[in-house]
Amino acid sequence: MTVSNENFSYTAPGYDKQIEETLREIKDQKIAGRIWEKDYTLWSESPVEITNRLGWLQSPEASLQLIKEIGYFVDDIRKDDFTDALLLGMGGSSLAPEVFQKIFGTKAGYLNLHVLDSTDPGAVLNYTRSLDPAKTLYIVSTKSGGTIETISFMKYFYNYSLSKLGESVTQNHFIAITDPGSGLQQMAKDLKFRKIFLNDPNIGGRYSALSLFGIVPAALIGADLNTVLNRAAETGQLNKSGGGGDTASLLGAIMGVLAGENIDKITFILSPQISPFGGWVEQLIAESTGKAGKGILPVESESIESPVFYSKDRLFVYIKSGYDSTFDARFAELKKAGFPVVEIRWNDLNDLGAEFMRWELATAIASWKMKIEPFDQPNVESAKVLARGMINEFKKEGKLPELDPAGSFGNITVYSNIGAGTVFEIVSKAEEFLSQEDLPLRRYVSIQAYLTPGEKTTGALQSLRTKIQKRFKVATTLGYGPRFLHSTGQLHKGDAGNGLFIQLTSDIKENASIPDEAGKDESAITFGTLIKAQALGDFKALVDNKRTVIRFNLGGDITGSLNKLINLI
Repeated sequence: MTVSNENFSYTAPGYDKQIEETLREIKDQKIAGRIWEKDYTLWSESPVEITNRLGWLQSPEASLQLIKEIGYFVDDIRKDDFTDALLLGMGGSSLAPEVFQKIFGTKAGYLNLHVLDSTDPGAVLNYTRSLDPAKTLYIVSTKSGGTIETISFMKYFYNYSLSKLGESVTQNHFIAITDPGSGLQQMAKDLKFRKIFLNDPNIGGRYSALSLFGIVPAALIGADLNTVLNRAAETGQLNKSGGGGDTASLLGAIMGVLAGENIDKITFILSPQISPFGGWVEQLIAESTGKAGKGILPVESESIESPVFYSKDRLFVYIKSGYDSTFDARFAELKKAGFPVVEIRWNDLNDLGAEFMRWELATAIASWKMKIEPFDQPNVESAKVLARGMINEFKKEGKLPELDPAGSFGNITVYSNIGAGTVFEIVSKAEEFLSQEDLPLRRYVSIQAYLTPGEKTTGALQSLRTKIQKRFKVATTLGYGPRFLHSTGQLHKGDAGNGLFIQLTSDIKENASIPDEAGKDESAITFGTLIKAQALGDFKALVDNKRTVIRFNLGGDITGSLNKLINLI
């Protein structure tokens, strides 16, 4: 059966009846209305981390009320001749601003927005060298106000700006976006930041795109927020009313039904102009659904191949910008091959707001169908706790714990919990792991790159990813660390455990110190130490959760080593 309207259609051969029954259930049980009434019993017997996490439902209307105030702030910034803004954040605080910048670009006369969400010292130093602090507004963005990465970025760039501009000017170059009563609010007051934006505390990070965390950075680039937010509000109202045109409920029903039928990988095909949306929706789905031994794996930026290279665990979602036809032919092949598919078309780029809202609602509804709680993240802390312990140990002992290598291959050192043996034997065991066909849920591969983000490195990583995807017909994901820990990290530890995790690290060529306090020179650790601890913490958290992990330290020649790995598979 194919259901379609002008901008939304789907085909799900063999699953029509379940989807139709679920839609009737949504209507009969008034699921959408109960979401808007904040009925926690949809997902849990307890209101904990639900009733205080549903403020996002009102985000479009609440943000519309703040546009004038934010506009005055942006006008003030523009008068001071800022040319750039550097957002310091992680996860929900950084992903939506990045999407706004990459999709809309910068309107003439507004600020170019950059996002730092990597603790790799190379990434930190790249922004140190490329941005003039005299022309840069630093946006410190964290809901909790204590995220180690964000606060480390803030202390580093505050001291850097202080050394170049002096105290009074530096204070004028920093703003904060956080929750009321957070540690950052107090720090920002003490350091006399130019502005402190306090967000609704009843909004979880991954649902915060249309709140201050998303719209303040979007305003600084000159986005048309009135249109974006009004379209988001319209999508919400369609869902709330339970009437016709509610594609969020339909999408949620499709996701939930197919996940229950072992079609638990959503592969996104996005028009080039709107491809950055994938990074945001990846976090939303993975962190909301990946727990209690369940999960929907979002797959974004994977190479779009012929049907022969996919297993039957895939739902394909094609989101088109206007009448772009870049992937029409390939999508038609997948549809013809019998894969379940969803096609969504945007009228123009301002439909981004509606898309944020559609997926937030759909994810909440899919989670109801899957009988999981979408607003908590019970496994996210495990890697963080281990990393913090290692950092504390480093401060006492002056060194981090070491893993025992399984072997080496040229300048590549290998570590793994897959078993002892040579590098070739370990890779062979990994290939055997991926080749198992008799599993209720198919394997997937997560490539976790604790490396300096860059075009050349990303290209080599994508080549490695495509080689794995095509050879084993498994879904693949790719994330830079520690960014992905705040995105897909929850699913990695909370799902059914069918992932193979390939962790990639490298030698630190150049380092940068993290000040103990903003405004003071003392420093107990560097960014190099922090990212090493985070990689080690994640490795141990995955092993503790009985996941299969292989770690390759690539030495100093990252691209050359990645090419060796590609040839090894």
